[in-house]
Amino acid sequence: MATDSHAVSPSHHSGDAGVDPNRWRVLWVCLVTGFMTLLDVSIVNVALPSISSGLGASGSQLQWVVTGYAVVFGLALVPAGRLGDSFGRKKIFLVGLVLFALGSLACGLAPNPEALIAARIAQGLGAGVLNPQITAIINSEFRGAERGRAFGRFGATVGLSTAVGPLLGGVIITLVPWEESWRLVFLVNLPVAAVAFVLGLKLISDRASAERARLDWVGTVLLAVAVGLVLGAVQEREVLGPLLVVVALGVAAASGWAFVQWERRYAAAGHLPLARPGLLKAPGFGPGVLLGSLYFGGFIAIFFTVTLYLQDALRYSALEAGLTQTPFALASAVAAPWAGRRVAAQGRHLVVRGLVAVVVGLLAVIAVVELVAPAVGVEWTGLLLLVPFLVAGFGSGIVIGPNVNLSLANIDGRDAGSASGVFQTFQRVGSGIGLAVVSAVFLAVSDAGDPRDGLSAALGMSVLLMLAALVVALVDVRRSGAGGGSTD
Repeated sequence: MATDSHAVSPSHHSGDAGVDPNRWRVLWVCLVTGFMTLLDVSIVNVALPSISSGLGASGSQLQWVVTGYAVVFGLALVPAGRLGDSFGRKKIFLVGLVLFALGSLACGLAPNPEALIAARIAQGLGAGVLNPQITAIINSEFRGAERGRAFGRFGATVGLSTAVGPLLGGVIITLVPWEESWRLVFLVNLPVAAVAFVLGLKLISDRASAERARLDWVGTVLLAVAVGLVLGAVQEREVLGPLLVVVALGVAAASGWAFVQWERRYAAAGHLPLARPGLLKAPGFGPGVLLGSLYFGGFIAIFFTVTLYLQDALRYSALEAGLTQTPFALASAVAAPWAGRRVAAQGRHLVVRGLVAVVVGLLAVIAVVELVAPAVGVEWTGLLLLVPFLVAGFGSGIVIGPNVNLSLANIDGRDAGSASGVFQTFQRVGSGIGLAVVSAVFLAVSDAGDPRDGLSAALGMSVLLMLAALVVALVDVRRSGAGGGSTD
């Protein structure tokens, strides 16, 4: 039978030693840590009203509580990935964990909005330092079928952290009898980070590349300007206005072009760049980056718009809104390990099937909101969304982990951190732009008429982004010259 050229083959691990006998315990340390940092992207949203009343924060300050974390998270990924490649992922992992824990402590103790924003920026820096180490460690420590299983569990972690954030935040805000219970949203990270630090110090192998080099500061600044302006412009578009947004995106494009040119010259001069020229041309990496950016552009927006609709239009509590979306998270957690065991044989075909399931599930959500719920009573909306969210969540579990696995499968072990940083940076940018576009559609249509129509329009935009990701996956399968995954 023909084989899919993007079915998983062993990565090029020239920068790594043999198989680590502690690799599965290391994986759990990485997954728990990754869950914690990704959870903080979404868990804060449901705490914003409590933060506003507790600290007297303005709407603009609340926006920066969210934006500060997301922007700095995105800025740190590529430089941190390269630092891990050069100086050892264990060292950089532990540094990032300490930064994140200290930022969480500062958030929980913040006496005013300005202090909270500064602490969130520190927290975001820690998260940005940590995350490329996590995927690079998985990419380097596991081989063959084990690698698929490991990335399957990573995919489950990403899906769970994103979907469970509103639920966990709702539980803390609703059930803890303390008027400043929002502080626990941040302080809950501390015992987890402490345990992860002790276990990481003990279990993670301290491997560094022989290709040690100082950080490419010019490349770092150029990339920071490009990524920072894109994320800042889309997240602060209402404050900046159309003209400044266009100017910011233009400067970001110029800085991105300058970054690419500089990296080529820097590498040609014999130095180690942040991202090696030609990285996006590695088999499976470029398509995987584009697919992930499009997918997360629609994925992140689902929970934001559904939560807004349930809480603002249907008057659900934060806890009830979170519970409504729990089936998505549970289905994703079940599907991801299942997909991890099959990705070696099926390659990108598996991702195609997952994207189809997500699209079908989201179209079913739209049908429930527009047709079924009005017929039987909108108060039943949460229960009626159970099956559609199960379908979409199962599909999501098949997409996230396998796509990361396939994207990094042919990356040299010496560049695993850098490639992970590039992959996640594009994913952050896609998430930021997608959330901005989809939420703008939701608010515009809702303000002009019925919030139900706003949600349907917003989910329709998410479906379009998922379909675009599906096209990328299909083109990649076609280019592989396969026509099917490999068979046993």
